[in-house]
Formats: sequence, C-alpha cells, structure tokens
Amino acid sequence: MILSAVIRGRVQGVGFRYWVLQQAREQGLKGWVRNAPDGSVEVEAQGTEDQLFEFEQTLWRGPVLSRVDKVHVSRHHSPRDFNVFDIR
Repeated sequence: MILSAVIRGRVQGVGFRYWVLQQAREQGLKGWVRNAPDGSVEVEAQGTEDQLFEFEQTLWRGPVLSRVDKVHVSRHHSPRDFNVFDIR
C-alpha cells in the first residue's frame, strides 16, 4: 500500500525532511520526502496498512521546531519500485 501526504504549516527550514526520513526508516517504510515550491512537504511512503496508519500519526507530530497545521493523505494500491526511503 502507498501513502501520499502533503504536510502544511511551518515544515520547511526546521529539519522536517530529515526527521521524516528518520521516522520512516525506523518504521520500515520505503519511499521519499521532498520540499514543495508552495512551502509544504510532500511524502510518498510504501508499507503495510498498519505501518502507514502509524506513520500518518507520526507526521502530525513533526520535529520540535515545526508546526503541523494540516496533513492531507491519500492511500492507493498502485505498487512502486522503492528500494529505500530517501530525500528528494
């Protein structure tokens, strides 16, 4: 299963991508995270339904200096060929 998320708030310039990278790898997920031009952060993660549910909850917390106002999530079954979780 794939989780696609857009996180809005104070999420750029606060170590958010590196924090997401660490959280995703600790949870055994594959995929990527990147900054978007509009100031949000985009994430695509692949894992089990349980892993992705936990990861979605994690995204709402964010690192210490961040402020997460909104997490827009969609899930789909189209498989991806991710080898690791990385920053784009």
